[in-house]
Amino acid sequence: MQNYGGTMSNKLRIRFSKTGRAKYISHLDLMATMRRGLLRAGVNLKYSEGFNPHPYMSAALPLSVGLGSVCELLDFGAAAGYIPPDDLAVRLTAALPEGIEVFEVYASHRKFADIKWTGINGSLTFDAPRPNAARKLTQRFAATSIIISKKTKSGTSEVDIVPLIDRVDFEGEGEVILKARVHAQNPSLTPHNLLSALSGEYAELTPDFAMFTRTEVYDANMNVFR
Repeated sequence: MQNYGGTMSNKLRIRFSKTGRAKYISHLDLMATMRRGLLRAGVNLKYSEGFNPHPYMSAALPLSVGLGSVCELLDFGAAAGYIPPDDLAVRLTAALPEGIEVFEVYASHRKFADIKWTGINGSLTFDAPRPNAARKLTQRFAATSIIISKKTKSGTSEVDIVPLIDRVDFEGEGEVILKARVHAQNPSLTPHNLLSALSGEYAELTPDFAMFTRTEVYDANMNVFR
């Protein structure tokens, strides 16, 4: 086992961003990209045993294609050798495509299952003016119940998303800025689920173009998760 960050561990965590053109890398391709980056950075990865060995790697809350993030987390197993965490972060960034920047590498014993909430920033734009769009959006999400059709593992079901929203704020006119904190998993609430609430009498508030970025992840007590 290797001493990373003062902790004896061969399981390490990477905190990184996925922005720009990297937003369009699928989850499976991202895992392959991170594996190659780790190997290029000189990491001796730990592999499973058996006829089809694979590296011990897992990501928290896989992103949909097109969504950006500045708080991605990925765990991997190191088999042998030691690279100082700060050096490894620099090496990894240099070995990865544009848009993926590694902020830190550290040992962590917290499980990804402890993540309960995630912060989201969004930019909503309209081809034609929407007077008082931010105020109307605020009113919409102040409702005591908002039912949408949401895809689940078993199909599609009607879900009230209000309990899955901790906060959601809107500001601006021509471009409306969204800042929200929503449930991360079991069940999750995605930015596109939020836009699904803009139907019927609220359809005019549906943006013609929207971009979203995951900004932070939190545990059940709203503490930043690391």
